[in-house]
Amino acid sequence: MKTNRLIYLPLGGAGEIGMNCYVYGYGPEDRERLIVVDLGVTFPDMDTTPGVDLIMADIAWLEARLDRIEAIFITHAHEDHIGALSHLWPKLKKKVYARRFTAAIGRLKFEEYGLPLDVINTVEARPAVVEAGPFQVQFVPVAHSIPESSALIIDTPAGRIVHSGDFKLDETPIVGEGWNPALFREIAAERPVKALMCDSTNVFSLHAGRSESTLADPLHGLIANAGGMVVATTFASNVARLKTLAEAGRAAGRSVCLLGRAMQRMVKVATETGVLTGMPPTIPSEAALDVPRGNLMLIVTGSQGERRAATAQLSRGRYLGLELKEGDLFLFSSKIIPGNERDVLRIMNSFSEMGVDVVDDTNGRYHVSGHANRPDLEAVHEILKPAMLIPMHGEHRHLREHARLATLRGIAAEIATNGMMMDLTGDAPEVAEFIETGRIYLDGSVLIGARDGVVRDRIRMALNGHTLVTVILDEQDEPLGDAWVELMGLPEVGKRGSGLAEMMETEVTEFLGTAPAKVLRDDDKLEEAIRRIVRQVGVEEIGKKPEVTVVVSRLTEG
Repeated sequence: MKTNRLIYLPLGGAGEIGMNCYVYGYGPEDRERLIVVDLGVTFPDMDTTPGVDLIMADIAWLEARLDRIEAIFITHAHEDHIGALSHLWPKLKKKVYARRFTAAIGRLKFEEYGLPLDVINTVEARPAVVEAGPFQVQFVPVAHSIPESSALIIDTPAGRIVHSGDFKLDETPIVGEGWNPALFREIAAERPVKALMCDSTNVFSLHAGRSESTLADPLHGLIANAGGMVVATTFASNVARLKTLAEAGRAAGRSVCLLGRAMQRMVKVATETGVLTGMPPTIPSEAALDVPRGNLMLIVTGSQGERRAATAQLSRGRYLGLELKEGDLFLFSSKIIPGNERDVLRIMNSFSEMGVDVVDDTNGRYHVSGHANRPDLEAVHEILKPAMLIPMHGEHRHLREHARLATLRGIAAEIATNGMMMDLTGDAPEVAEFIETGRIYLDGSVLIGARDGVVRDRIRMALNGHTLVTVILDEQDEPLGDAWVELMGLPEVGKRGSGLAEMMETEVTEFLGTAPAKVLRDDDKLEEAIRRIVRQVGVEEIGKKPEVTVVVSRLTEG
């Protein structure tokens, strides 16, 4: 029997894109010391999670083992890796380690929620080492679509793990550190890599990834030839793209204005932390109102169709006094994240109806991905030569394909989705156990469980409508007056042409007049009988079984 074991447990981000949360452990079985890598979010949609603001991994498993957690490490400042930190940290209350830019974003989030800023520790890149129980952790610079992204080297008594984080092979990324193959060869030569946990997002993209620097000429040409006002949207966190867009606008003789709080914050933090230099000057939105349309460029938030972001608001009319008109150009310098297609296309069509020329990423000319494509992943496999590979950061089809690639190279590979604890102690990964995983929703300002029933009830009301029935009984438990029905989200008239509420009131009132005394005395039985009558009327008249709330008011003597 093994004295100690090395484990890996994804709680989010494996079998999906977003909500990244990974756990590593080393020690005696069920007594391992633990570290957490990333606490990210994913975003809701109106079909499955109406009204929800954010979705994050359920960390109940970690909460039950608080005394065993050494620290939290954040690889980079994208919301799917850091977005849950301020919401879930109060449940964990462990030290957080991140590089300078990421730590600054984390502190802004903590400040907003009144959390202690000193628990977020800024760490320098390799060779700096963080000691966390049996783990020695180094941050290794990688290129991505946000500054100071990092892979992690996690050294343990059982071997070296490389946790890739999100990365691409870009040696000239405009902002931040570029891909350095020599550094990764050094990592592999220094100590054999036992396990590689690797980004799988673009495993189906068969061509080598392109550098961020290749966009400069196409963007300059597009904007230089535009006639009216130019508006461009991209991910707010893609600071390099913001700089390239701003440079293209200035080169075309345009004043540049950044619209959107998230975008302005990213540029501010990137500048303050020194990762962004040479950003062209921009003007405030008030000044933009006085600039001739042909001399103005807006760079705005909302590339994924977010309803409250600047892009969506411009598509509905005006935003901060600015509006698009016929002959203007709107550029989506971004890729649509799966699931957001409908929202983005709705915005594109709104702009088209205004006479605005819409340019998107259909031909790949004005956007490059922040993730490694298949040839790039294969290059990393070759450099690191890991004994085993576990794909992460991808839907199941991505994980499966990435595992297949590794197996073809003779690397032991295993698909580990959320909740699959892997034992990495031996020569090949083995499933140790299955952990029940789930999701937590930020609903307004409150965290709720996905199984609490709140969202389920919301969906049922959205699909079926709601009926409120009020009845009054006197001191002798006799009906007092007629039942009263209010409808919400239901047609006012049924198929027979009569008012739906009035028909429900009639049926309930007639029932009250003939109901047995034992039913009238028992609230539960009375409510259930009324609910059944109202739903039956709904089915007969409108073909729907509405959600029903029954209020029974009883008068008392004296």
